[in-house]
Amino acid sequence: MSEEGYVAERSVSGALLAVIVVALLAALGGLVWCYGLQNRQAATEKRLAAADQKNVDLAQRLEATNARLRATSETLGQSVGITQKQMEARTQSIIASQKAATAKLEEAQAATSKQIGAVSSDVASVRTDVGGVKTDVATTKSDLEATKTQLNRVVGDAGVMSGLIATNHDELEVLKHKGDRNYFEFTLQKGAKPTLLSTIKLQLKKADEKHSKYTMNVSADDRNIEKKDKGLDEPVQFYTGKDPVLYELVVNVIEKNKVSGYLSTPKNPTKVATAQ
Repeated sequence: MSEEGYVAERSVSGALLAVIVVALLAALGGLVWCYGLQNRQAATEKRLAAADQKNVDLAQRLEATNARLRATSETLGQSVGITQKQMEARTQSIIASQKAATAKLEEAQAATSKQIGAVSSDVASVRTDVGGVKTDVATTKSDLEATKTQLNRVVGDAGVMSGLIATNHDELEVLKHKGDRNYFEFTLQKGAKPTLLSTIKLQLKKADEKHSKYTMNVSADDRNIEKKDKGLDEPVQFYTGKDPVLYELVVNVIEKNKVSGYLSTPKNPTKVATAQ
């Protein structure tokens, strides 16, 4: 082979080799590019999947939020409705109370008017009664004067002229108003313990209703005096005290086993008389 032919063959071989190398490099670059593209596609798909999942989560959260909002809205609506009903009921109650109070006030005013009328009538009646009382007072004074003239003085069982003798309660009241002596009324039962009057004790021993007689024990100054078979309205007299003074007792009522009357004692400013 000539040298030119050899050179030409080597040129062709070199060109082919270059083409092959270029093709191999191109293929290798394509493979590298494809691999990078796949990686980027996978990363993009992951990002898309993550974005989809976020969208799903957001949608769920949004749905839950909407549900809570609906529940809150319903609750608020119910609360507003209840509050409105309560306000209406309260208003009706206040109106009813006001009506009742007004009715009571009107009734009270009517009752007051009636009472005023009744008081006016009572005042007129009192005026009439006052006139009647004046007449009664005058009559009472006349009766007292008449009673005074009926009171008698008699000699007592001790032979001393007694004071005025009262034969009943009305006459005794006249004597009390005179104020000359102290008077103590008593009622004694047969068999009872002695009764203390002023500074003495009285005990009934016998009461004869049929014959108007009685027997009584009088205890004075540590002495016991028996007043036996004394009569109705009879002054029973005895002396007692350090400086002896005259006491008198008179029995106005004699019943079976019981007598009633009064004890008369002198006024003594140093001794306060009491009855038990």
